[in-house]
Amino acid sequence: MGQALGCIQVEQSTVAITEAFGKFDDVLQPGCHCLPWCFGKQAAGTLSLRVQQLDVRCETKTKDNVFVNVVASIQYRALAEKAQDAFYKLSNTRAQIQSYVFDVIRASVPKLELDAVFEQKNDIARAVEEELEKAMSHYGYEIVQTLIVDIEPDEHVKRAMNEINAAARMRVAANEKAEAEKILQIKRAEGDAESKYLAGLGVARQRQAIVDGLRDSVLAFSENVPGTSSKDVMDMVLVTQYFDTMKEIGASSKSNSVFIPHGPGAVRDIASQIRDGLLQASQNNRVPSSVA
Repeated sequence: MGQALGCIQVEQSTVAITEAFGKFDDVLQPGCHCLPWCFGKQAAGTLSLRVQQLDVRCETKTKDNVFVNVVASIQYRALAEKAQDAFYKLSNTRAQIQSYVFDVIRASVPKLELDAVFEQKNDIARAVEEELEKAMSHYGYEIVQTLIVDIEPDEHVKRAMNEINAAARMRVAANEKAEAEKILQIKRAEGDAESKYLAGLGVARQRQAIVDGLRDSVLAFSENVPGTSSKDVMDMVLVTQYFDTMKEIGASSKSNSVFIPHGPGAVRDIASQIRDGLLQASQNNRVPSSVA
């Protein structure tokens, strides 16, 4: 109805292109305008000034021969001051932008290896934006933002990359575990050595105390009982030790059965065996020192 009366309404964020007898006449801003059709004026169409987005998926190959799908998101808008160029110079804006994106991505990605593509995606986006800005400005469009939103390698390549990363992490974990076990074994060995050293010191001190006690006992007995020799005293001490040992074996609930000869003759034989053993040990200790 408004067109029939020569009036036209232009929405907000939109401009209208008018023609007179088929030739460009004017760009109408948002609002109500009169178009006297009797003078051959008519609205040729409208042009949105809002920011639009175009997602472009491009398949290409990297330098190390891996096929990837690069998804670029292009945000663009028409310029009000260049509305005539934006309306008349391009018949399919989205297809034109897509062609430039394909050209830049397929020229940039093949120069990079797969890992570098992920690391330098901002550089790729900047290259796409610069090329689009230079090309689309002649057609009345402004490139607001260009983003590389996704890089998708082939499914087999992604699986292989995950397996490589998993193997590397397992190798590091195995090294750390082995190092921890090594430290534990070293500490355990150090503790065992220290324990044995202290145990040896205790046994040595115990034996030294026994020897000192026996010596004192022999000297005291010889002085208090006239006519006794050191041999008699040692025989008595050995017999006393023998009976103490028998008492401890019988008193222990966890001891196994021990069969040993018992009787006065057996006691004498045991004393002789112990004394001979001590003398033999004493002689063995003297021989190396004399040879030296």
